[in-house]
Amino acid sequence: MTGPGADALWYAQALTTGGLQGWIQQNIVPLILLGIAIVLLWIGGRGDNAGVARRSIGLLIGLVALGIAVSGNGPRVGEFLANLIVG
Repeated sequence: MTGPGADALWYAQALTTGGLQGWIQQNIVPLILLGIAIVLLWIGGRGDNAGVARRSIGLLIGLVALGIAVSGNGPRVGEFLANLIVG
């Protein structure tokens, strides 16, 4: 195949999401973490220590899930957890 259609097909096969993933990891994730830290400090400043503790546990669970998703080790983590149950 020759002509403009062949060029478009070649370019479409070379597209990846690596650049977008890198941009999200470098820009969006730190901004989300900064926002969460500001909210926790604001809640702690009001004297609601129990509220900070509850939200911190949820935050840790969310960060673990984010770490698994970003690292790409989801299948390995799932296999490890399944082995804990099945033996």
